[in-house]
Amino acid sequence: MDLNALQILIKVAECKSFTQAASQLGSSQSRLSRAVAQLEKDLGTRLLHRNTRSVSLTPDGCALVDRSAPLIAGLDEARKLVMDRRCEPSGVLRMTAPSMLGRIMLVPLMGELIRAHPQLQIDACLTDRLVDMVEEGFDAAVRIGPLSDSRMIARALPPLRWVTVASPGYVAACGTPQDLQALADHRCLSVYNHYLGRRVPWQFLGPDGQLLDWASPQHVSFDSGDPLIEGALSGLGVAQVMEFAVREHLAAGRLVRLLPQLEGRSRELSLVYPRTRQASPKIKALAQVLLAQTRW
Repeated sequence: MDLNALQILIKVAECKSFTQAASQLGSSQSRLSRAVAQLEKDLGTRLLHRNTRSVSLTPDGCALVDRSAPLIAGLDEARKLVMDRRCEPSGVLRMTAPSMLGRIMLVPLMGELIRAHPQLQIDACLTDRLVDMVEEGFDAAVRIGPLSDSRMIARALPPLRWVTVASPGYVAACGTPQDLQALADHRCLSVYNHYLGRRVPWQFLGPDGQLLDWASPQHVSFDSGDPLIEGALSGLGVAQVMEFAVREHLAAGRLVRLLPQLEGRSRELSLVYPRTRQASPKIKALAQVLLAQTRW
C-alpha cells in the first residue's frame, strides 16, 4: 500500500475537501485526486464519496482511516524523533503561550533563540485558549498553573507575581488606599471569566500570612486581562495585574504600586512538552533560553 497516498486520504478526509487538503499539503488538487484514485484501484474499493461541494468517507474508507491514522501519526512522530536527534536545532519549532506573556516576554527571547540557532524556525501561537498540544501538533508550550496532562513533562520557570496598580492621576484624584476596606471604595477593574461564569477574584495576604480571595467591587470588567493595563494607565481605576506586564510602567512612573505590604498572589509557570519530545534539540534550545530567565 502506498503510504503517501494513505496520508493524502487521511488529510482529505480531515478537511472534507481536496482543495483544502492540497493547500495544507502544498500540492495540487489533481495530484491528490490521482493518488486517492490509484489507492482505490489498488484496494479494489471506493474510499470516498465525491460531489461538487465536499467529499466524505465511504464505510470502507472509514475503516481504513480509523485503523491507519494512528499508525501514520506514529510513523510521523518517529520521523521527527530521528530528525530531532541531530545536534544542531533546526526545522520548525511549534510553540504556544498565553497572549500577554507571549507578546511581552517571549517574543524578545525568540530573537535570542533564532540568533543562536539560525537553522531554527518558530511557529508561535499566542492565545489564552488551552490548546491540546498532542492533537494540534505543538512541540512545546509555556503554561500558567499546575500540569494536569500525564502525557507531558513540565519544567518549572520563575513564578508569575501580581501587583495592584493605578495611575498617579487616579491616585491624586481618589486617594491611596491603605487597606482592603479602603480599597473597596475605589473603582476597580476586573476580569470576567466566561468559562467559570464569574469575575476572577483578586488575592492578598491575610493577617495570618495566608492568601485570601478578595471580590473587587463590580465597577468595570473585561473578558481578558490585556485591557486592565490600558485601563489603569488611562486613570480608569485600580487593577491587579501580572508584575512583568507593568514593570516598565512602574519604573517610568506611569503607574504606582498600591498595598505592597499585602502582595502575595503568584502562579507557577512551566515549560511543557510531550514526553516523546524530551530528546529534541529544539526543545533543549528553547529550555536553555527560558531557564536562563531569573524573573518574569
